Amino acid sequence: MKHKKHANNMEEMAENTEKVDKTANEHQPASGNENVDDNSAESSGDVNEGNDVLIDELQTEINDQKNKYVRLMAEFENYKRRTNQEKLDIIQTAGKDILISMLEILDDMDRAEKQIEQDTDLDHVKEGVMLIFNKFRNMMAAKGVKSIDTLNADFDTEMHEAIANVPAPSPEMTGKIIDEVQKGYTLNDKIIRFPKVVVGN
Repeated sequence: MKHKKHANNMEEMAENTEKVDKTANEHQPASGNENVDDNSAESSGDVNEGNDVLIDELQTEINDQKNKYVRLMAEFENYKRRTNQEKLDIIQTAGKDILISMLEILDDMDRAEKQIEQDTDLDHVKEGVMLIFNKFRNMMAAKGVKSIDTLNADFDTEMHEAIANVPAPSPEMTGKIIDEVQKGYTLNDKIIRFPKVVVGN
């Protein structure tokens, strides 16, 4: 009987322990998962806020670069417009200086023409004409225009334009310029018209 009673007591104790554990579990607070969820939400909010700030900064930088680009393009268009106008002005007035200088020669020619009609002295007329010729040559030289000496010079394909080849009058004239059909000229040492010459062979 004692053994049976003891067994019953043990079963009651076990049942009571289960009830206590069950009650304790029902009333026990959450294990911290709610705090973890709250922390995750806060972290996610911080990341989103940081992304928004970064996007705003990048958008501001893009706008600044766009404004700089627009200003640069506007300045470049203004520069092109100015340079094109300057080029046009230079082209239109490029020969102005030399033409003004030639007007003096034209005045001398008008006076010489009147003098030729009145003067019967041929030597006097020649002298006046030669003065005009020399004045014109000097004026051209002052502007950098000079004639190219070719007679008896070695033929050079870089400087001369051969329009004919003829037998050389002597062996030493072979490959040299025998005659000049049209003068060549340089402007500040740069050829602006090649002389047309006859070469001995």
